[in-house]
This record gives sequence, C-alpha cells and structure tokens, in this order.
Amino acid sequence: MATAQGQVVSNRVVTVPNALSFLRLLLVPVFAVLIVQGQDGWALLVLAVSGASDYLDGHLARRWNQVTRLGQVLDPFADRLYILTTLLGLGYRGLVPWWLVVVLVARDLTMVATLPVLARLGHSALPVHFLGKAGTFCLLYAFPLLLLGQVSTTLALPAGALGWAFALWGTGLYWWAGILYVQQVAQLWRAEHR
Repeated sequence: MATAQGQVVSNRVVTVPNALSFLRLLLVPVFAVLIVQGQDGWALLVLAVSGASDYLDGHLARRWNQVTRLGQVLDPFADRLYILTTLLGLGYRGLVPWWLVVVLVARDLTMVATLPVLARLGHSALPVHFLGKAGTFCLLYAFPLLLLGQVSTTLALPAGALGWAFALWGTGLYWWAGILYVQQVAQLWRAEHR
C-alpha cells in the first residue's frame, strides 16, 4: 500500500517513528497528573516534548521510508489523547468552559461511531484530510498557549488571546473535517449498496 505521497506503507512494528509515538503515549498519564495538580510549567514542558516528537516521528517516517500501518494509527491516537487529556484537565481546573470540552469530545465520538461502518465495508480508517490536520494543529497549539498564560503573568494576555484564537479556529476546522469524513463514509456505504 502507498500513501498519497507515493511512499510504501509497511506492516513493520519496530521503527524509530513508532518508538517516538509510543513514548508520546507513555507521557500522557504523566501530563494528566501534572495538569490536574496545577504543575503548569512541567505540563507545558511535557506538551512541548510531545509536540516535538509528533513532528519528528512523521518527518523521520517519511524521510527514512518507515511509514507503517501502526504509525498511521498511533500518531493520530496520541494527538487525540493529548487533546482530550488537556481539555479535561483544563476543564477540571475551570480554565476552559465545559461546552468546549463537550463540543470537541462529541466530534471524536462521531468519528468513533463511523468505525463499525468502515469495518463492515472492509476499511480500517480513511486518509486524514488536510482540514483535520489543520484543526488538530490549531488545538495542539491552543492548549499549550492557554497553559503558558497560567505560567507567566507577563505573557498571560497575549498567550490567552492566541490560545483562544487557535482553540476556536481549531474547533471549527476539527468539526468541518469531521463532517467531510462522515460524508466519505456515507459515499462508501452508498457505493457498496448500489
């Protein structure tokens, strides 16, 4: 199988990019504890390490021809887990409103609801749309900026403004991509049942 860029997708499990994705997943509970305990500086550091490894695993996978099916699942899963953990932690501390948590979790639940349909049609997942990547990118920048506003009183205003801009744009793009994804699933379903 090949990606849109023409790279072959392998079934390998042990690769450097997959190890980086696994490391990101191992840091999720550490991050969760830090954010709930209000250790915002350390939580921000873990998010920065996670973000750097997120970029690095994708870059290395393409550069070293180590794009794998496992990596295609682990990478977005880690992204979603960080977004969810950050949302719940910030919601728990009253730093983001619960309506934002509900809106973003509802989008992910909508995506999960399509998985049985995809499986029935013989697909494990559909390719990630550019809008989904852009929405995830915005959200992965939004929450560290909101945390940065808690760490530094000097940066609180600009970090908060930028954080909320990224959060709102990211939420819109996230849902737009979700709608396109559901439309793709519906098209596959109709094509299968013609």
